[in-house]
Amino acid sequence: QPCRLYTRGRVLGYRRNHHNQTPTSSLIKLEGVDAKEDTSFYLGKRVAYIYRATKKQNDSKFRVIWGKITRPHGNSGAVRAKFASNLPPKAIGAKVRVMLYPSQVCLQPPP
Repeated sequence: QPCRLYTRGRVLGYRRNHHNQTPTSSLIKLEGVDAKEDTSFYLGKRVAYIYRATKKQNDSKFRVIWGKITRPHGNSGAVRAKFASNLPPKAIGAKVRVMLYPSQVCLQPPP
Protein backbone atom coordinates (compact mmCIF):
# COMPACT_ATOMS: atom_id res chain seq x y z
CA GLN A 1 0.00 0.00 0.00
CA PRO A 2 1.49 3.39 -0.96
CA CYS A 3 2.51 5.70 1.88
CA ARG A 4 2.33 9.49 1.44
CA LEU A 5 5.05 11.38 3.31
CA TYR A 6 3.59 14.83 2.80
CA THR A 7 0.45 16.83 3.51
CA ARG A 8 -1.51 18.57 0.79
CA GLY A 9 -1.95 22.30 0.68
CA ARG A 10 -3.25 24.94 -1.70
CA VAL A 11 -1.81 28.35 -2.61
CA LEU A 12 -4.29 31.08 -1.71
CA GLY A 13 -2.26 33.96 -3.11
CA TYR A 14 0.27 36.48 -1.90
CA ARG A 15 0.23 38.24 1.44
CA ARG A 16 -1.54 41.50 0.77
CA ASN A 17 -3.57 44.42 2.04
CA HIS A 18 -6.04 46.64 0.24
CA HIS A 19 -3.41 48.49 -1.76
CA ASN A 20 -0.25 46.36 -1.92
CA GLN A 21 0.63 42.73 -2.30
CA THR A 22 3.87 41.11 -1.19
CA PRO A 23 4.94 38.41 -3.67
CA THR A 24 7.84 37.36 -1.43
CA SER A 25 5.38 35.81 1.02
CA SER A 26 2.71 33.34 -0.10
CA LEU A 27 -0.40 32.19 1.77
CA ILE A 28 -1.08 28.46 1.94
CA LYS A 29 -4.16 26.64 3.23
CA LEU A 30 -3.27 23.26 4.72
CA GLU A 31 -5.57 20.28 4.33
CA GLY A 32 -7.24 19.32 7.61
CA VAL A 33 -6.01 22.38 9.52
CA ASP A 34 -8.83 24.70 10.58
CA ALA A 35 -7.46 26.59 13.60
CA LYS A 36 -4.47 28.78 14.36
CA GLU A 37 -3.39 26.48 17.19
CA ASP A 38 -3.08 23.52 14.80
CA THR A 39 -0.54 25.29 12.59
CA SER A 40 2.28 25.17 15.17
CA PHE A 41 3.23 21.63 14.08
CA TYR A 42 3.84 22.83 10.50
CA LEU A 43 6.06 25.84 11.26
CA GLY A 44 9.49 25.35 9.70
CA LYS A 45 8.33 22.51 7.43
CA ARG A 46 9.41 22.42 3.78
CA VAL A 47 6.94 23.18 1.00
CA ALA A 48 7.29 22.05 -2.63
CA TYR A 49 5.45 23.69 -5.53
CA ILE A 50 5.76 21.22 -8.42
CA TYR A 51 4.97 22.37 -11.94
CA ARG A 52 5.41 21.12 -15.48
CA ALA A 53 7.62 22.96 -17.97
CA THR A 54 7.91 22.53 -21.72
CA LYS A 55 11.66 21.93 -21.97
CA LYS A 56 13.31 18.96 -20.31
CA GLN A 57 15.95 19.47 -17.65
CA ASN A 58 17.73 16.39 -16.27
CA ASP A 59 15.41 14.15 -18.32
CA SER A 60 12.29 15.52 -16.63
CA LYS A 61 9.68 18.13 -17.48
CA PHE A 62 8.80 18.59 -13.81
CA ARG A 63 10.39 21.36 -11.78
CA VAL A 64 10.15 22.34 -8.14
CA ILE A 65 10.26 25.60 -6.21
CA TRP A 66 11.09 24.89 -2.56
CA GLY A 67 9.93 27.01 0.34
CA LYS A 68 9.50 27.04 4.10
CA ILE A 69 6.48 27.73 6.31
CA THR A 70 7.30 30.76 8.42
CA ARG A 71 4.26 31.65 10.56
CA PRO A 72 0.46 31.34 10.84
CA HIS A 73 -1.82 33.76 9.02
CA GLY A 74 -5.22 34.57 10.47
CA ASN A 75 -7.33 32.31 12.65
CA SER A 76 -8.54 29.70 10.16
CA GLY A 77 -5.45 27.56 9.64
CA ALA A 78 -3.69 29.38 6.81
CA VAL A 79 0.10 29.83 6.96
CA ARG A 80 2.67 32.08 5.35
CA ALA A 81 5.53 30.60 3.38
CA LYS A 82 8.65 32.01 1.76
CA PHE A 83 9.94 30.33 -1.39
CA ALA A 84 13.43 30.31 -2.87
CA SER A 85 12.11 32.31 -5.80
CA ASN A 86 8.72 33.99 -5.68
CA LEU A 87 5.82 31.83 -6.82
CA PRO A 88 4.47 32.77 -10.27
CA PRO A 89 0.89 34.07 -10.51
CA LYS A 90 -0.23 30.85 -12.21
CA ALA A 91 0.50 29.08 -8.89
CA ILE A 92 -2.48 30.76 -7.20
CA GLY A 93 -4.99 28.00 -6.55
CA ALA A 94 -2.46 25.26 -7.30
CA LYS A 95 -1.57 22.35 -5.03
CA VAL A 96 1.60 22.22 -2.98
CA ARG A 97 3.19 19.45 -0.96
CA VAL A 98 4.03 20.17 2.68
CA MET A 99 6.79 17.75 3.63
CA LEU A 100 6.82 16.41 7.17
CA TYR A 101 10.45 17.39 7.73
CA PRO A 102 12.39 18.87 9.44
CA SER A 103 10.69 17.26 12.40
CA GLN A 104 10.61 18.88 15.85
CA VAL A 105 8.99 15.88 17.55
CA CYS A 106 12.20 14.50 19.09
CA LEU A 107 13.40 17.92 20.24
CA GLN A 108 10.40 18.66 22.44
CA PRO A 109 10.71 17.63 26.09
CA PRO A 110 8.26 14.99 27.31
CA PRO A 111 5.22 16.32 29.19
